Amino acid sequence: MDKSPSVLVADDEQVIRRPIRALLAARGFTVHEAATGKDVLRSVETLHPDVIVLDLGLPDLDGIVVTGRLRKVSDAAIIILSVRDTQSDKIAALDAGADDYLTKPCRLGDLLERIRAAVTREEQRDAGVFTAGNLTVDLERGFVTVDGAPVQLTPDEFALLKVLARNRGRLLTHHLLASKVWGERAVEENLHLLRTTIHSLRAKLEENPTRPRHIVTEPGVGYRLRTES
Repeated sequence: MDKSPSVLVADDEQVIRRPIRALLAARGFTVHEAATGKDVLRSVETLHPDVIVLDLGLPDLDGIVVTGRLRKVSDAAIIILSVRDTQSDKIAALDAGADDYLTKPCRLGDLLERIRAAVTREEQRDAGVFTAGNLTVDLERGFVTVDGAPVQLTPDEFALLKVLARNRGRLLTHHLLASKVWGERAVEENLHLLRTTIHSLRAKLEENPTRPRHIVTEPGVGYRLRTES
């Protein structure tokens, strides 16, 4: 990006927005603020932020509703920052189009890390090769190596890895991942395929599949392909 990345911080509490703004501004981000869902939707039309940090408990519109509306008009990465910590809330927000989910209170350093990952993902959106640690995935040629050695994947394994790599760093729900790879057929069948394919991928890509470094699990929610390993 030629300009500094811009972040819209949407929370009705100034005490939450203020330290986030200070942290991001000190690291070169352009920061904007919003206090309501309607403010967010109006601001996106004119500001076109790269990242939106969004609270679910806005005073006028539920943040999941806002997320769904944003996805119709913006490609900005959406990072939910909310006190809601149930699996159902996380899954609903991510399936509505959010890229990531953090629960309040969280370390500002963790939020910064997720924002940087989102910006990097946008910058590398069209890159044909994904590399993290000892893993390299050539998305165009269908070629995968670990420590420089080629790894043979089945069509399902590569299709799943390709979705993860194109959404590098993003938390993808079980349902979203399964539907992107196998389509909208029987849910239970898809979820079984997802679990078994993740298991076989880890066996081929991870040094220790029981403690994966590349494909990590958000318990009860989904999976993420780490951008650093």
